[in-house]
Amino acid sequence: MKVKEITIQDKVNSVKDPRLEDSGLQEKVSDAVNELLAVLDKDIQHIQDSLSWLNELRKLVLKRDDTALGKLLESIRVEADVYTANESKRRSIREDLANALGCSVEQMTLSALERALPKEEKVQVENRKTRLRELIKQLRREHLSTALLLSDCASFNKRLFKALFDLDGKETVFYRPSGAAKRQTSMNFVNMQF
Repeated sequence: MKVKEITIQDKVNSVKDPRLEDSGLQEKVSDAVNELLAVLDKDIQHIQDSLSWLNELRKLVLKRDDTALGKLLESIRVEADVYTANESKRRSIREDLANALGCSVEQMTLSALERALPKEEKVQVENRKTRLRELIKQLRREHLSTALLLSDCASFNKRLFKALFDLDGKETVFYRPSGAAKRQTSMNFVNMQF
């Protein structure tokens, strides 16, 4: 029995989506990907800033520095207004990429984009996606910590307010011989009788 030798040649080229081969579409997609990477970098920076703001917010709440807290909240509001432009640009780039790749906007995710890109661009998108996932996890933890702190502060303030003003609904009412009601206010920390 004679055995034939079979030679298999692997040609490893950068992976290109066949839809991108015509009429300079690859260049358009590459430009859009570069814009997207810049937008994702701004997203990463915004999340890092948000983490910093949450830490500062907790510090200022604990210090009870109302002036600095007001300034922080105003700067967060201004930054949020500025950041909406980045969100709009990301949506626009996503629509452009979806049109170029012939899919719906809902299907145009970073994972779907990675499958259509050459290796170098794929790695860049994958790195941004991984970094964003890590930051989002951290942001969720920090947000929960901040929400719990604020909830505890509100609960403490409510209990303190009840204790100071005896507002737990268990007022003692005495009636005078004339029939007029008199509430017992001597038990309160603050006398509420005028």
